[in-house]
Order: sequence, then structure tokens, then C-alpha cells
Amino acid sequence: MDFTRIFPEECLSLLVSFTSPADACRLAMVCPALRSAVDCDAAWEMFLPSNYKSIISESSSSSSSSLLSLGKKELYFHLSSHPIVIQNGTMLQFCAFVIKQSLQLDKESGVKCYMLGARSLSITWGDTSYKWTWTSLPESRFAFSFVFFRFPEVAELKLVWWLEVKGRIETRILSPNTNYAAYLVFKLRNRRTTGFRQRPVGMNVNVDGVGSREERRVSLDPRDESRHVRERGDGWMEAEMGEFFNENGDDGTVEFSVKELDTSYHKRGLIIEGIELRPKHIGS
Repeated sequence: MDFTRIFPEECLSLLVSFTSPADACRLAMVCPALRSAVDCDAAWEMFLPSNYKSIISESSSSSSSSLLSLGKKELYFHLSSHPIVIQNGTMLQFCAFVIKQSLQLDKESGVKCYMLGARSLSITWGDTSYKWTWTSLPESRFAFSFVFFRFPEVAELKLVWWLEVKGRIETRILSPNTNYAAYLVFKLRNRRTTGFRQRPVGMNVNVDGVGSREERRVSLDPRDESRHVRERGDGWMEAEMGEFFNENGDDGTVEFSVKELDTSYHKRGLIIEGIELRPKHIGS
């Protein structure tokens, strides 16, 4: 049956918008007659965040006007592969951008994903130079104004006995009705790393003051083969800290913590890029 002869394109586009970006792409492949309805702006605008115009306009990108001039499908795939710096995500320091947070869309679902850079985290003794140092790594990069830039700074642990790192985000800026997972993005400084082999750290996700039932104990040393740690495609490691369901996106907060308070041994060599929030897909 040729639906394009029965229903107007506007009606077909509306029906497509009730599916998902992944389903829309599959539909265009298996039914070329519907490709025009699938690719139209009306369908893909529904897949974008409802406030996408303000997000882009208020971002730190100098190409926000160029982004808003793109077709909606093109804009969707740009935002799903090129993170943008969100409002108040940068500050000017010594004529260089210090990136704190970035945003992109999950390609399959359109859910908003956030990366809280190391500079946006609260790190105990993070400003004490002989305990932590702020450094630049070429592999820490993100897209900014159509060009790939690095996160200018990541936090490298020099020497502590008390490890404590915290992050925080408001639920209203996250996608509603979404099950999120939080991931610590990190790496270890090889031979200069001590204090993490067979010594798991505690991780916790706290929603509006209500923490998870049990603190998750995770070994960050890949030699311990923790099921919560995996290697990413960008050369970093990630440890799943926990998950939470953002129901209505009300004015609440989610807090994340990484702790190891056993002061009987010292720790060094941990490098933190940040904490990433993305949807928890089934089976992941």
C-alpha cells in the first residue's frame, strides 16, 4: 500500500515524529517512498530538545547562528556527534577557554547527554599543587564551533591519602522520563600509579538527597577486571558510578561522588577528565 497517496506528507511526518530517530532512519531505508516525509523538518524538530534554540543561542559557540540555519535532521546529527559548550560552561582565563561542561544528543534517542569536565567537579585538595595538578592531554578533546578542541585541563592526582571527588547537576536540564547512568571518565598514569590495585573506591549517585541503597565499590585498575570499568573508543577508561531515573525533570539535583577515605596508604597517578551522563540503554 502506498501511504503517500492516501495521507498528506504533513500527516506522515507527524506519525514519524512519534517514533524515534533510529526508527525514522530505518523507515527511510526500507520505504524510499516515505523518505521525503521522514526527512522533513517537522519530524526531526520533534526529536530535538524542546529548548534546543535557547541551548544553542546561549552556548559559547561562535557558530550558533550557523547551527540554527541548518535543516533539522542535519542539526540533529550534528548535535549527536559534536558536543557544544553549554551556557556558563566556560570562563576566560589567561586568554584561553577553560571548558567546564559540554552537551550532546544521544544519536539513537535524542536524549541530552552531559559531560562535566574536571574543572566543574569538587576535588578535595584540588588546588593544592603537590596533591593534584592541572594538566593538558592531547587526547582530551571535544568539538567546539565546528572544530575539535581539547578540554584544556584535566586533573592528575600527585599524592593523597584521602580521595574525594564530587559532581552535581540540576535535573531540569536533563531529558525527562529517562534512565541515566553516570560514568567517571579517567585513566591511570601507568608506572606512576599506586594505591588502586585491588583497592576499590566507593561510588555513589544521590538524587535530591536520597542516595543509592549501597555504595558501589569499583576497582579503577584494569588489571582487576572490574565489570563496571571498560575502555572507551577515545582512549580513556570509564567506570559506571550508578544510575537514576529522571522522571519529570523538576527542580531537583543529582550529586555524584568518588571516595576512598582509607588513610593507611597513599594514592597517586589517577587522571580525571570528568563525569559523563548518558541514557542507560538496555543491555549496556
